[in-house]
Amino acid sequence: MTQPISAGQGPALIWAPFADPASAEAAAATLLDEGLIACANILPAMRSLYIWQGERGAGEECGALFKTDAALLDAVIARLAEIHPYEVPAITGWRCDAAAPATAAWLGGLVSRRED
Repeated sequence: MTQPISAGQGPALIWAPFADPASAEAAAATLLDEGLIACANILPAMRSLYIWQGERGAGEECGALFKTDAALLDAVIARLAEIHPYEVPAITGWRCDAAAPATAAWLGGLVSRRED
């Protein structure tokens, strides 16, 4: 369900690990096509150490950092959770308290395009 969105609220970022670059790229493509993000940075292989269901684990993953406007933050997190290949993806997001004016305007443009 889409909620009305007003003018840009400033930059926001979303972080999520993925099993491989292909799955991160697929998620990024969907979010870009749907106008929910302006950019995704997919980071190369990283080693993840974690506790999952009471067991300690380790594995190779890649990370993705998605850039959006804070007005869309909750929508991006919800949509990413729907399309992410993990059963329970570790998705975190936050509003940025500082950004270059041009960056804020670029990301705020997402909101304007969605209102059209």
